[in-house]
Amino acid sequence: MRNVERMTSVKTQLLDIFMDMKVDEHESRRRDSARRHLRARRGIELHRECQTLARQIAELPDSLERHANGGLH
Repeated sequence: MRNVERMTSVKTQLLDIFMDMKVDEHESRRRDSARRHLRARRGIELHRECQTLARQIAELPDSLERHANGGLH
């Protein structure tokens, strides 16, 4: 009977270890996914900021553009 109890205990311990490993693996994947999403969101925001800035620069009057380029003609 003791052998059965020991075997059950060992099986339970192994199952606990396996489940802990799976939880750790899941947490790691979740953190990696969150990092990827954050990088993507930052990239999109940067792209939109560049588009907005380019549009604003394009809308500047010609006299301001010439002044910005070093000429006052």
